Amino acid sequence: MDIYEQKITIKSWAEEDRPREKLLVRGRRALSDAELIAILIGSGSRTETAVELSKRILHSLQNDLDKLGTLSVAELSKFKGIGEAKAISIIAALELGRRRKDAGVKTITKITSSKDIFDLLYPDFADLDHEQFWIVLLNRASKVIAKQQISRGGQNGTVADPKIIFKIALESNAPSIILAHNHPSGNLKPSQADINLTHKLCSAASLLDMSILDHLIFGQTRYMSFADEGMI
Repeated sequence: MDIYEQKITIKSWAEEDRPREKLLVRGRRALSDAELIAILIGSGSRTETAVELSKRILHSLQNDLDKLGTLSVAELSKFKGIGEAKAISIIAALELGRRRKDAGVKTITKITSSKDIFDLLYPDFADLDHEQFWIVLLNRASKVIAKQQISRGGQNGTVADPKIIFKIALESNAPSIILAHNHPSGNLKPSQADINLTHKLCSAASLLDMSILDHLIFGQTRYMSFADEGMI
C-alpha cells in the first residue's frame, strides 16, 4: 500500500519521508508534486495528511498542474481541508512560478510564424479563467511595435470593439495587426462569432490600407491560427 494512502499524520512518518525534512535532506527535486503542495498548505486534517489532501486535489485535476493554476480561491476552497488561507498560498506559489517562467522567455521582436505570436502572448493568456482580447501591432518589417489588451470578458466571451482596435493601430502607425483571444475551456474551435469578427476586421483594415495578418485562439498551452488554417 502506498504510504500516503494510510491515515497517519505527517509527524508519525519517518523523518526522511516528511515533505519539509525530505526537501532539506534530499533536495527539492526529490519531492513529488503532492509533497510540494503539502508544504504550501502546511497541514491536513484529523482524517488525512497534507500530502493525502494534496494528492486528492491533484487526482481531481488529472494531476495537471496547469489546471491547478487556473483555479480561483473559491474553487480551491471547495476541497475539504482547504480554507481561504491555504488556497491563497497555493495560488501565490503557482503565480510566482509562472512569473519566473515568463522572465526567462526570449523577447520576441519579429514575427515570422504563428508560433512567434504564441510565444509572445502566452505569458498574458496563461492560466486565465476568463476571456481577453489582445492585438499585436507590427511595422512593415514584421517587427513588434506593441501589444495591447483590448477587452476583458467572462468565461464565455469578450467584446472586441473595432473602433478601439483601429484607433490604437492608427495612433501607432502600424500597417499590420494580429488578433488574439483565449478560450478558457481549452476548446480551440473558433465560434461563428469569432469567424464573423475576423472577417469584419479584415474588411475594415483593407479600407484603411492595413492588414490583419492572423487571429490566434489560445487554449492554455495550445493554440489555433486562422492563417495556418487558411481562414484569413
